[in-house]
Amino acid sequence: MGNRGTMALSITLFLLFLVNSAFYTIQATERGVLLRFGEVVESDLKPGLHFKIPLVHEVRRFDGRTQVSDAERTEFLTKESKFLIIDAYVMWRVDDVKRYFTATGGATQEAEARLLPLVRDGLKNRVSERTVHEVVAGQREQLMQDLTKAVNAVASQEFGIRVVDVRVKRVDFPASTVESIYNRMRTEREREAREHRSQGTEMSDRIKSEADRQQRVILAEAYRQSEILRGQGDAEAAAIARKAFGQDAEFYRFYRSLQAYRQTFNKPSDVMVLKGDNEFLRYMKQK
Repeated sequence: MGNRGTMALSITLFLLFLVNSAFYTIQATERGVLLRFGEVVESDLKPGLHFKIPLVHEVRRFDGRTQVSDAERTEFLTKESKFLIIDAYVMWRVDDVKRYFTATGGATQEAEARLLPLVRDGLKNRVSERTVHEVVAGQREQLMQDLTKAVNAVASQEFGIRVVDVRVKRVDFPASTVESIYNRMRTEREREAREHRSQGTEMSDRIKSEADRQQRVILAEAYRQSEILRGQGDAEAAAIARKAFGQDAEFYRFYRSLQAYRQTFNKPSDVMVLKGDNEFLRYMKQK
């Protein structure tokens, strides 16, 4: 190949390079700026095919999707002067491309380095105004909303970043505080247990006392009824006996005398000394 052929090939390749460098594409998920010798000449390139002057213009692309940046776990002091370890994250995206590029040079790491301190300072201020309960549960949602609004106002104005949301992933207590909380919880549970045992003992004593009272009442009523029945039985027996023995008075006297003899001389050692004409010996003297 001669000099002419080599030159023609070189020119062709150069032209192809210029043509290829003159066109560029912005994806739907991207944001970009067009620079001319380092100066922004077009601040928000739309998705699609674009033209630029090679060696004069430069295109800088950024991810236009929502980014998630984790904040460092940090200790914060509450209104009660108690420490909390809070692990948070922030969701953000590029809003003002020119301002974002000017402030951060288009580097995500630089954007996070500027954004996360705002989140940390915002958390510090808001946690210091609240109690542990309010931070953990009571006002957590309101805290996040206020923090998101405050951080977004600064980030949008200074860095061209729109803060979508700030969230707390986890809230922990320092090791010393956790031990103190466990001890307090243990003491509280022991106190409740003592109260329950005391109430149980009191209730048990009350139930036993009531049962004893009812037992005494039932036994007394049963004894009264038994005495009444026994008296009625004795009366009926006596009435029957009177009716039966009334038909023969002499036999009745004889029968009662035998009963008296049986009770008096119940044992072989029983001895009674009486006069011979004693009425008690009436039926013993008869033949």
